[in-house]
Amino acid sequence: MSSSSTILSRLISRAAAQRKTIPTSSKSNTSRAAFSSLVNVHGNGNGRSSWAMPPSTISSAPLSNWNDNDYNNNNTQNQNQLSRRNKSTAIKDSRRHKSTAVKDDDDYEQPQPSSSIPCEGVTEIISEKSTRDSVNHLNSDLDPELDRTLDYTSDKTKSGTPSPWAVFDAWGAGAGINPNIDPVDEAKLSKQSVAIPTSEEERATATDETEILSAYDNLLKQRSSVHFGYPYNLMYNHEELYQFMKYSINNLGDPFITSNYGVHSRQFECSVIDFFAHLWHIPKDNYWGYVTTCGTEGNLHGILLARECHPDGILYSSKETHYSIFKAARYYRMDAKAIPTLHNGEVDYDILASEIEKNIDRPVIINVNIGTTVKGAVDNLDRILRILNNLNIPRERYHIHCDGALFAMMMPFVDFAPEVSFRKPIDSIAVSGHKMLGCPMPCGVTIARKEHVKKVEQRIDYLNSVDTTIMGSRNGQAALYLWYSLRKKGLSGIKRDVVHCMETAQYLRNKLTDAGFTARLNDLSCTVVLERPMDDALIKRWQLACEEDIAHVVVMPNVTKEKIDKFIEELIECREEHGRMKAKRDDSPLSKLGSNAWGGNVVAPVGDFKSS
Repeated sequence: MSSSSTILSRLISRAAAQRKTIPTSSKSNTSRAAFSSLVNVHGNGNGRSSWAMPPSTISSAPLSNWNDNDYNNNNTQNQNQLSRRNKSTAIKDSRRHKSTAVKDDDDYEQPQPSSSIPCEGVTEIISEKSTRDSVNHLNSDLDPELDRTLDYTSDKTKSGTPSPWAVFDAWGAGAGINPNIDPVDEAKLSKQSVAIPTSEEERATATDETEILSAYDNLLKQRSSVHFGYPYNLMYNHEELYQFMKYSINNLGDPFITSNYGVHSRQFECSVIDFFAHLWHIPKDNYWGYVTTCGTEGNLHGILLARECHPDGILYSSKETHYSIFKAARYYRMDAKAIPTLHNGEVDYDILASEIEKNIDRPVIINVNIGTTVKGAVDNLDRILRILNNLNIPRERYHIHCDGALFAMMMPFVDFAPEVSFRKPIDSIAVSGHKMLGCPMPCGVTIARKEHVKKVEQRIDYLNSVDTTIMGSRNGQAALYLWYSLRKKGLSGIKRDVVHCMETAQYLRNKLTDAGFTARLNDLSCTVVLERPMDDALIKRWQLACEEDIAHVVVMPNVTKEKIDKFIEELIECREEHGRMKAKRDDSPLSKLGSNAWGGNVVAPVGDFKSS
């Protein structure tokens, strides 16, 4: 028997033995449990998991024409079956039961009705003259005297606790902080150890694959337990879907036009698209969309539609826009302008209006940020629409794309937040699926008005479908995972996660302020911006995202009060040993962070005057 066959037999035998002794819900051996689940599927096992579904009766934020029953799996028979299964699961694995248990409805306050009171947010954009000019402009951003438009031409009590609705916690993302991996595991993940043998001699001395994967699992557990700087919801459990990983699920072509390839998940993809179309209030026959690989692909698609609708248009977006918008401008050789921002990260509306007026003879393409990358600022869509109206720009002469990677998923569930939907004259929205919703693979969703998609549609005989997407082959697993998360959580579950993130972000901001650090939090955001720690080791440990002299923490469902307290403790120790970051210049990000333009009680004490 060959060495590769021997290793495979050993792996299968070991996995089968572990299958008998380790519950599939165990936090400690996720990767092995997943593998044994797959082995069991091949052996005609049922491959199913046993974890509690959320209750179906918790009320959600009011959304017109919605029925929670459509997306909460709440029939009585399934609940009874799960109840019986959960009793045995709790006995087998009490640790996981504690981290994933759903509380009773009475434990929660009922959400208040929402309204659409306008609120201001943030946006960013870029443009280019040539590759050389592009580099010069990016470098000139560091110039303290440069605060102008860049012109590119290409030719509460529950606050701080794990969200009770983030029940998907297969391996303990919301639990405590795991210790660093030991040197033995670290050695197994070295470049030499993970190298692929190219000869029998090398294979004879190679580290066993199972040992490498076990060390990798330990590393991921540790890194995920101190994940603060990037907007990924790590509280999920998709064990029930492991059985489908053995299939090559490919949604190639248009999601609404089935191709000849039969191993797809289009029915699930279309259900996900329908969900977001309803969430953002676009009529049934007027929308088109698909599940993307990430938010960047959604932005690339949205800007492509804008360019096809207005070939001679100018793209406007704020300087704090996600880099994918700038990338789209370069890819599509579009004229674009990077508009300066206010201190809190929103686009400077006066400068935006001035730039549009200077180019009044050309169509307007605007990227509206529903949460900027660093400061989480939301551009005020209503104010931008008023600018267009005041300049007498007709609807057929402008196109609006909304980059809502994180917050477009959250905005509909925030009480009294401004509405961002297709009931207003916007043309597309892109959102990430792995951020607020949570998914083990990067993915996203883009929704657009169907009339615009016709401009890029091409018939492909090879597929027996049409080409309307950026990618050709598309990951059918992502659509299945998004569908599963939406079905399990429902509207009420998403609402609970959003409330947790918003309240816990306020807790973090207040704790930082009380400890004497400069920290800011935009109103419509769960991104806390703070002064950059002086110790790079601390930055890497907590995986903070930094920009010059500031850093930020994105509070997601897996960020808990206990983790925040530990983070603050280490931040104070860092300050005592290394000191505090000083602003690099007068208009650096840290300088703007201290500006009273943000408002709030973190700037100056309130004067207390009493009449005699």
